[in-house]
Amino acid sequence: MVIMKKIYILPLLIIIGVSFVSLATAAEITNPLGNTKDIKTLITKIADGVVVIIGPIATIMLIVAGILYLTSAGNPERINNAKTALIYAVIGIAVAISAKGVAEFIGTTLK
Repeated sequence: MVIMKKIYILPLLIIIGVSFVSLATAAEITNPLGNTKDIKTLITKIADGVVVIIGPIATIMLIVAGILYLTSAGNPERINNAKTALIYAVIGIAVAISAKGVAEFIGTTLK
């Protein structure tokens, strides 16, 4: 049983590591908030950061949940774990998609 867990963790760690390396090398490291003087720009930049962080992680978790479901072999406990992971991944994707819209709504409300 311990070997099975290591099989799942290693590819996940490799994918996460590659994602962070590609994010770090994709752009210069500067102040992500810049010289923001209004609240709308600040909230929009924070929402963009949320999308950049949560989007890929939720997508990876969606794939992991599918793998967990496929390898459950009919075990009800493992199927429930896969369903729970799938629900959380879908919630994460919904948060990432709606972050920009919520930021725009808050920005126009505060203005």
